Amino acid sequence: QVELGEFGGGLVQAGESLRLSCVFYGSTFSLYVMGWFRQAPGKERELVAEITAGGSTFDADSVKGRFTLTRDHAKNMVYLQMNSLKPEDTATYYCAAKHRSTSEYAYWGQGTQVTVSS
Repeated sequence: QVELGEFGGGLVQAGESLRLSCVFYGSTFSLYVMGWFRQAPGKERELVAEITAGGSTFDADSVKGRFTLTRDHAKNMVYLQMNSLKPEDTATYYCAAKHRSTSEYAYWGQGTQVTVSS
């Protein structure tokens, strides 16, 4: 059973940086696409970025050029480096995993709060 654990959220000022980390347990990491989603109060959950086992990434338009998603296969970790943070980036961020043969994310972390003050 896949389990995910996130950490690294916090309160920062606009323009500052944060790095979110997610650890993957319970299966073969290289078989899974990893993603970060976020959900702000009153808004739907949205995909922020995702990365394949081979390192190909997709970034949402709202974070392109500011956020970078990487993965470390030796440590079964993914990292979301968030630079030039804006108040609109405030949300709960969730790490997620989907097997490379499926289209839906099936495994989710508990979420970590990111708050950006203006």
